Amino acid sequence: MLQALLYGTLTGVALCLTFGTVFFSLVQNSVDNGYRTGIKIAFGVFICDIIFVFFAIFGTALLPDIPNFQKWMAGAGVVFLVALGLSNIIKGQPQIAEPQTRFGNFLYYFTTGFLLNGLNPVNFISWVTIASYIRTNLHYDLNQVILFFTASVIAVFLVESAIAVFAHRLKKLFTPKVVTVFNKVTGVVFILIACQIAYTNFLK
Repeated sequence: MLQALLYGTLTGVALCLTFGTVFFSLVQNSVDNGYRTGIKIAFGVFICDIIFVFFAIFGTALLPDIPNFQKWMAGAGVVFLVALGLSNIIKGQPQIAEPQTRFGNFLYYFTTGFLLNGLNPVNFISWVTIASYIRTNLHYDLNQVILFFTASVIAVFLVESAIAVFAHRLKKLFTPKVVTVFNKVTGVVFILIACQIAYTNFLK
């Protein structure tokens, strides 16, 4: 059980260090709008990961039988990432987002994290691959599998929250010019990842 806990934690940490869309969004929003926004994004990722892990453990039989479901999800992800990317590139100097209600603020950033994570098919495939590996190669039973993934998703949330806090603490280094450049770079990263998803799912 201790091995499952340790390996799960290490897997969660490793998944956070891939420098994908979630990482750049965490840093950007924590610098622009405070570390709490980054934690809200991380929470959205956390809930999405729990859903992915549930289906990775218990199978996809409960998912609706939608023809070309992965392609539909990939297509939505491409549109979402391109929209975010263009927004970052075009807007230039960031503007502090202040939704009128706390719930609206939470929902906006939570949904951003959830969609950034959920609309990239690679994330779900990664969890399914990990589930298959630990059952086939490590021969984990159901309790060990659940412990492994519990440690993984908690580690992902904690590391992403730490990234948000750390980015906010470095806010003094992010002058308006630096933040503008970083936002544009983040936009380019979003579009490049959208292109990669589109190529993998529609052109390859």
